[in-house]
Amino acid sequence: MDLGLKGRRAIVTGGSKGIGFSIAEALLAEGAQVAICSRNGAEIEAAAERLRSGGGRVVAAVADVSNAAEVGRFVPEAAAELGGLDILVNNAGRAHPGTFATLKDQDFQEDLDVKLFSQIRCSRAALPHLKAAGGGAIININAIYGRQPDPNFFATTVDRAACLAFNKALAMELAPFGILVNSVNIGFVRTPQWTAIRQRRAPELTESAFFARTAEAEVPLGRFGEPEEVAGLVAFLAGSQASYITGASIDVAGGMGRYV
Repeated sequence: MDLGLKGRRAIVTGGSKGIGFSIAEALLAEGAQVAICSRNGAEIEAAAERLRSGGGRVVAAVADVSNAAEVGRFVPEAAAELGGLDILVNNAGRAHPGTFATLKDQDFQEDLDVKLFSQIRCSRAALPHLKAAGGGAIININAIYGRQPDPNFFATTVDRAACLAFNKALAMELAPFGILVNSVNIGFVRTPQWTAIRQRRAPELTESAFFARTAEAEVPLGRFGEPEEVAGLVAFLAGSQASYITGASIDVAGGMGRYV
């Protein structure tokens, strides 16, 4: 299937590793040009080199999307480098486990900045370029905990619910401009964030054993997902085959999500 991405210009935040890297890789494989960012200069340059080895144009920059000034610099510079912008993937985020009793105000604020406000700021900065292109796609990577509360991920539950409301409202507002806005909600996906969680929660277990035990308890398919399984849906939503899909909230979670 031709997704219609050849020559399209995309920004993927948090693109140095994990899901973001796989999304950039999938878009490049379909013929898109991609700009990626990360807070870590060494990681983003290494990621860019790996992506370029597969062919395609890759722009890399250091940017912290929880910082409004850095977003205001990165997005227009990336669009200028690419010659315009057709696709924004708001992927940046991090797991911040904790209950209401253990999380402090600063924890909630940091979580809001890296999740909700990064999507708000990056989308705002991208809008002039998407409108100039005559339309495009914004894809927000969120989590099923936005719809299925889990007190052990209290900040994520609260903030991702706000992200899902943002996704729906933005889709309605931008539809007249031909800009599609959709959310991809992940469950348990094998990423460096989950490696860090394992180190905190169960350092005595191997990564494979920890993932297997965690998935057995909560995932009907009985395993963690892979970043590539998220990237495939994102590439589809970014392409011409998804031209009548906007305001959608789609789970990539192996059957997790106890809701209808």
